[in-house]
Amino acid sequence: MNSDTPAKAKLLLVDDEHDLLHVVSLRLSVAGYEVETASSGAEALSKIPVFRPHVVISDLRMEGMDGLALFDAVTRDWPTLPVIILTAHGTIPDAVEATRRGVFGYLSKPFNHKEMQAQIEAALKVGGGVPADAESNGAWRRAIITRSPALEAVLAEARLVARSDANILIRGQSGTGKELLAQAIHRASQRSSQAFVAVNCSAIPEALIESELFGHRKGAFTGATHDHPGLFQAADGGILFLDEIGDMPLATQAKLLRVLQERQVRPVGGVDSVGVDVRIVSATHRDLDAMVAQGQFREDLYYRLNVVTLALPSLCERREDIPLLARHFLDVITQNTAYDVKGFSPDAMARLIAYDWPGNVRQLFNVVERTVVLATTALIPASQVERALDEAPAELPSLVETREQAEREYISRILTLTEGNVTAAAKLAKRNRTEFYKLLNRHHIDPALFKKRR
Repeated sequence: MNSDTPAKAKLLLVDDEHDLLHVVSLRLSVAGYEVETASSGAEALSKIPVFRPHVVISDLRMEGMDGLALFDAVTRDWPTLPVIILTAHGTIPDAVEATRRGVFGYLSKPFNHKEMQAQIEAALKVGGGVPADAESNGAWRRAIITRSPALEAVLAEARLVARSDANILIRGQSGTGKELLAQAIHRASQRSSQAFVAVNCSAIPEALIESELFGHRKGAFTGATHDHPGLFQAADGGILFLDEIGDMPLATQAKLLRVLQERQVRPVGGVDSVGVDVRIVSATHRDLDAMVAQGQFREDLYYRLNVVTLALPSLCERREDIPLLARHFLDVITQNTAYDVKGFSPDAMARLIAYDWPGNVRQLFNVVERTVVLATTALIPASQVERALDEAPAELPSLVETREQAEREYISRILTLTEGNVTAAAKLAKRNRTEFYKLLNRHHIDPALFKKRR
């Protein structure tokens, strides 16, 4: 593999010709890639959330879902995942249609393996790549604990946009970790050696917010006993994170817009402006589109801030992360304390997974802390969790009630929770093993892929 190619790059190879699948997989493995194979589009879709490839390489003509249909499905759920199409039917219309729809690369069979490798390397660069050092690969996102495909897709987009200087708007419910994502973007950006300054716009009184953001001169108002540079100047060269931007007063919005346009701030009570080089990452749980329509948020500022939008999923949309987060929080809370709590009972964990979590990750931390503080046994029982939640937990949706796509996602999440244990997964899904295996076969899901790799 070329020295510029990131180490441990993961490729998903899709083809219904088993001999070709084997040969190409072998050559790519020898070239230094980690390769997973699928013999159909449906099987590929079931493997993506678990294998998490950096590039998908798919045959165009396959039984059932063809390469372009697979590309459409990949683009819908994993928009930053590059797809390379292979075909023995190298016609101009095929190539035009593939590139028109946004396929990254297109190769005709028989193809040159050096050309394929060149396309893979180019796709890895476009898709964000994989750093050669596996530790550095996770350093930028070290505070974000997840194995959720939904959140992983957001992180992939975040890593891509971090390389630019475009302003970013992070949307998400309260408690979903918007500031953690902003900090991760800062660590992955070229401004990582400079300041990351965070301010909650809803926590500063309206009379003081301009002074906090833009600074003030001595004597500008009662109590201004000295010059104050403000947060824009404090973040010069780095990133200013404006949390709850939807709560910013309209008068301050106008002044913020002028700062973004002119790249200069004028402190309150000052005459001269000061140049600043600041990238803005903002966040909100509010519907800014509705606020713009109602005249509560400036439209011109909205478009300045919303160059790129990242939408964080709620905790109930990433239930597979609940056991990970609960165990992590328990470790954090009990570290260097006298609490002799080892974990949650199976029933207690099931109740945590089933709950709707309106307060998201922040609420989960509070519940775990409450159960640890009041624990009288090494394993926290379900009754203690229910007491902390102070209400009966919601039930997980049944497989019968879901459609095909939702059913596949449901099964994948259960296998993730049980780490590939089919017996435990079938019990959690309230199906016997025979029925569950039929579901696995219908969706082309291999439980072995969900087992932890040592």
